Amino acid sequence: MKRPLIVVNFKAYSEVCGERGIQLARDCKTVSEETGVEIIACPQMVDLANTIATTGCTAWSQSVDDVTPGGRTGHTTVEAVAGAGASGTLINHSECRKLLFDMEDLVVRCRDNRITTCVCTNNLGVSKAAASLGPDYVAIEPPELIGGDVSVTSADPGIVSKTVDELKNIDGNVSVLCGAGVKNSKDISKAVELGAEGVLLASGVVKSKDPKAVLRELTSAF
Repeated sequence: MKRPLIVVNFKAYSEVCGERGIQLARDCKTVSEETGVEIIACPQMVDLANTIATTGCTAWSQSVDDVTPGGRTGHTTVEAVAGAGASGTLINHSECRKLLFDMEDLVVRCRDNRITTCVCTNNLGVSKAAASLGPDYVAIEPPELIGGDVSVTSADPGIVSKTVDELKNIDGNVSVLCGAGVKNSKDISKAVELGAEGVLLASGVVKSKDPKAVLRELTSAF
């Protein structure tokens, strides 16, 4: 999956509960097929398996816990994510932080289960630490810009380009995504110009009145 991509995190927004979330996943699949741009849906955890089974979309889990199968009430294992049909997972999103040693174990266990890993980070130092773990992607997202109206590519383009440069020196197989405030194709074009492989975004799509139209506009950046 090492090509430009758009990862849509549904989070726990009310706009995508139940059938509305399934419809957004359908929109992601439809626009992806129309444009040839890889669009990854990250449904709410309770909807993950049903969304994949119902729509056939490419989906990642929003998170996963560093626990083995067994007496783990309330936890989500790597094996459960794989069993649900997800092809990847976010790890350490700013709204669901992990400890570094947990991230390290998760990257290894996901790799063993053929689950793509995208470790989310908030600054250059954490990005470098994350890259040393060998994930597939590192997504740089300054938390103060998440959910806002100003894209990281405008507010702090240096953090994207510096992250790309530094991570190449650590592990050339790790690709960089960027997020926080990304809303349109201009933001994505700038992200790609700065060296990112794509974007991780949420509210710009999830809370829009016409998500499919927004997705089509976003893909015009590629």
